Amino acid sequence: MGEKTGGPPRAGAGTGRPGSAGGDSRGPGAGRLLGWLFLLPALLVLGVLVAYPIGWTFVRSLFGARGWSDFSGLANYQDLFTDDDTFTALKNNLIWVLVVPALVTAIGLVFAVLTERVRFATAFKMIVFMPMAVSMLAAGITFRLVYDREPEKGAANAALVSVHDAFAEAAPYPGARPRPGSGLEPAGGGFATAAESPGGSVVMLPLVALADDKVPGRARPAAAPPAAPGQVTGVVWVDFGRGNTGRPGVIDPGERGLPGVKVEAVRGGRTVASATTAADGSFTLPERAAAAGPVQLRLAAANFEQAFRGYDWLGPNLITPAIIGAYVWMWAGFAMVLIAAGLAAIPRDALEAARVDGATEWQVFRRVTVPLLSPVLVVVLVTLVINVLKVFDLVYIISLGSSQKEANVLALQMYLASFGGGDNQGLGSAIGIVLFLLVLPAMLFNIRRFRRESK
Repeated sequence: MGEKTGGPPRAGAGTGRPGSAGGDSRGPGAGRLLGWLFLLPALLVLGVLVAYPIGWTFVRSLFGARGWSDFSGLANYQDLFTDDDTFTALKNNLIWVLVVPALVTAIGLVFAVLTERVRFATAFKMIVFMPMAVSMLAAGITFRLVYDREPEKGAANAALVSVHDAFAEAAPYPGARPRPGSGLEPAGGGFATAAESPGGSVVMLPLVALADDKVPGRARPAAAPPAAPGQVTGVVWVDFGRGNTGRPGVIDPGERGLPGVKVEAVRGGRTVASATTAADGSFTLPERAAAAGPVQLRLAAANFEQAFRGYDWLGPNLITPAIIGAYVWMWAGFAMVLIAAGLAAIPRDALEAARVDGATEWQVFRRVTVPLLSPVLVVVLVTLVINVLKVFDLVYIISLGSSQKEANVLALQMYLASFGGGDNQGLGSAIGIVLFLLVLPAMLFNIRRFRRESK
């Protein structure tokens, strides 16, 4: 009889176990060693570009401005919290962290929801996301032009002035002032006569500092009205001829009256009557003005108020909000794209079920959409927190000049202290370490979240 076949295999024969005949002959640590060999180049790069600079920066922060011979311990960290410029940078960084991530995330959420309801969603996303393709340097230069103080140059003030002028009437003669020695004195933004005028008086009110192009086209040659019994009359005109000819306080040939000037009769600090000048600058107050005695004449402040010219966006009061506006313009598209991707992954059944149950669109958005989007919103929020803590170039470019101190942030102060004139690399290194410690919690939060999601 032949030998039996198909019996159980012999121990170690063809089982594929380590050490068996025909199996893997590598030891148990071979795979781990191979993994470390693959990681070694990345570890070397991280050590040279990340770990070493962090360690060196911390060591350098313990020394003063003179270098390694000037050991100062924690003095740089003490200066960091007592120096006015650094304290301003800390305060501004706090404003950035509290306002900007929440604002950009909210705008991105609104844009993402809107893109689901418009036909041109793709074009809208492209337009909103396009600023992300612009460098911070280019965006800073662009917004310096946008925020220019002059409405003729700055788009922001040009838009504000256009809207303002559409709803508010501008003063007819901004910047005009009385001829010296005319008896008119400043009073509440306007000008008033020093002497009182009884009924039957003709009052001459000459003005200067008014260019020809500011005089209305309907103005006629100035003419003083005749005296009227019981009434106060007068004339308001431009007391200045070409070539500075003519006599002060006297209407000379070629001098024009100023139409539309509001003239008030004041007695005891109270306005008792008013009149508006005609095309030749003449006016006649009602008889009741001088009925109770002489009155003081006042040219109302509304005649001379300077025209609205917008705001000084790059000044010390508005520089930080102005830079934040530029940052929001750049990063709103980033938030919109990420949130829109999360929105597309939401099961439509949940939204439709809420609508069937009678929920309004606002209730669906607040109680269904936002909770389901919360993981994506957290990702966007944390990413923006890390980003705004490191913001530098946008602040540096837009705030160039006298307002840079008010717009200062930690990253900019680190550069200024080390290389921008401060010449104190010890203090700059201390600021760098503090900035790293501020970013670290957000980084650890992200790592924990990634590990939780992987499990």
